Amino acid sequence: MIQNEKAITFDKLPEAVGYLTEQVIELKKMVSELKPSPSEKRVLIEIEDACRIIHKAKATIYTLVRKGILPAYKKGKKLYFYEDELLAWVENGRKKTSEQNYDEVLANMQNGMRRKPKHRTNF
Repeated sequence: MIQNEKAITFDKLPEAVGYLTEQVIELKKMVSELKPSPSEKRVLIEIEDACRIIHKAKATIYTLVRKGILPAYKKGKKLYFYEDELLAWVENGRKKTSEQNYDEVLANMQNGMRRKPKHRTNF
């Protein structure tokens, strides 16, 4: 109702304030629905749990962390991980399916990408 009117007069001020109050309440509801539930919050785990999640030995995990490949946090002499980061790390290492590879090759061909020509030696 107020949306279509361009100017708010003094007489319509209470109506405008009521409308804005309703909109703020709706926005608060929407924002509260966007907040992650406690089960979706980040879970801090130790190295034993990390071994179980990514199916690697402790020594392998230490090596991956030292090389900066695996996301980890160090406090004192202990390593900590976030479960969601480990799962994302595993997901990023996923091999492409043959369909994904085909789509990629097709896209490259359509974009005009070519390989370097092989040098031929004529005798």
